[in-house]
Amino acid sequence: MTYLVILERGANSYGAYVPDLPGCAVVADTREEALTLIREAIPLHLESLREEGAQIPEPVSTTELVQV
Repeated sequence: MTYLVILERGANSYGAYVPDLPGCAVVADTREEALTLIREAIPLHLESLREEGAQIPEPVSTTELVQV
């Protein structure tokens, strides 16, 4: 499965989260570190859902850049 990851730059850090996996989020010092951490977090999050007997959400989010 391929999940959309949103990256956000803060004043002193970067955040990354997966809209289709509520609660799957990370914070890091750099964009690259945030991407590394979210790549590690997604399988762990899915494993946790499976252990709880929860349904694995299908990826449905998409993006579109809009120039204004």
